[in-house]
Amino acid sequence: MDYLFVARTKKGDSFGDEPAASHFVAVPETSGDILWSHRIAKTAWRRAVMEAARGGTPSGLTKGDIVFYVHGFNNSQALVLERHRKIRAALAAQGFAGIVVSFDWPSADSALNYLEDRDDAKSAAHQLVTEGIAPFARLQEPDCRIDMHVLAHSTGAYVVREAFDDADDRMAVAAHNWSVSQVLLFAADVSVQSLDDGNPKSSSLYRHCVRLTNYYNPLDEVLSISAVKRIGVARRAGRVGLDEPPVAKAVNVYCGAHFRANQHLYGTGITAGHTWYFDDAVFMQDVHLAISGQLDRHEFPTRAPTTLGNLALKAP
Repeated sequence: MDYLFVARTKKGDSFGDEPAASHFVAVPETSGDILWSHRIAKTAWRRAVMEAARGGTPSGLTKGDIVFYVHGFNNSQALVLERHRKIRAALAAQGFAGIVVSFDWPSADSALNYLEDRDDAKSAAHQLVTEGIAPFARLQEPDCRIDMHVLAHSTGAYVVREAFDDADDRMAVAAHNWSVSQVLLFAADVSVQSLDDGNPKSSSLYRHCVRLTNYYNPLDEVLSISAVKRIGVARRAGRVGLDEPPVAKAVNVYCGAHFRANQHLYGTGITAGHTWYFDDAVFMQDVHLAISGQLDRHEFPTRAPTTLGNLALKAP
């Protein structure tokens, strides 16, 4: 089964493109799409996720892992499910035995809906924490701690940033102790400045995580278009990286040389520099190393120091 929670309206035996209350689904392996009939009770869904999480990358302090995947804009539900499964399979190939859970926010299946998608993302963002992360934090027991992580692609990074900020503004959530271990952003469609030290847009994000890793690729043409749509003034973190020096909790991982060396594997289309991560074994190994927490950020075999003082995903 694949476990997702969906913040979309009903549309026949499927889901639409408008924001709605959360629905909890368990998708059979035989299904290539997320259907309304896949819904199960919230309590049963959370119980199944917690049970599957026990394993993961256990250490002396924790007993498993949950990775919350948050997709970007212009994603059909079939594509969300396909990429969810790619992440799950790639992490499993690295030895990950926890669970990948996807948050499916309303994203239209059209590049023309970019700005509307961002409005819908902001509307649904709070559900990532209130229906996903925070309840699992409250379900944990002293002798069975589960590490939680967030893996966000493209506009999913915007969803995550807004979700954490919104959660701190809600008394019912802020009153409880909750946090995640690793926040990993790739091809992040958020402004560089919004992730700077002291920026109120990301203060909650940094406060509620142990480490934030930003993977960026200067050859990402989709994010170049994103900057143009936003009047060309806001540099995107997934294209140019974080400002230096980054926040103490943040890690900047340059992926340009790695992508260039392997570009023949991902095609030459305009989206290749934005979506290659899902099919790259080295990137997925790096994600797994970050989730496991067993090595210092500078000691990953998948990384090398750069002349700029940050880290780079190794090229062959």
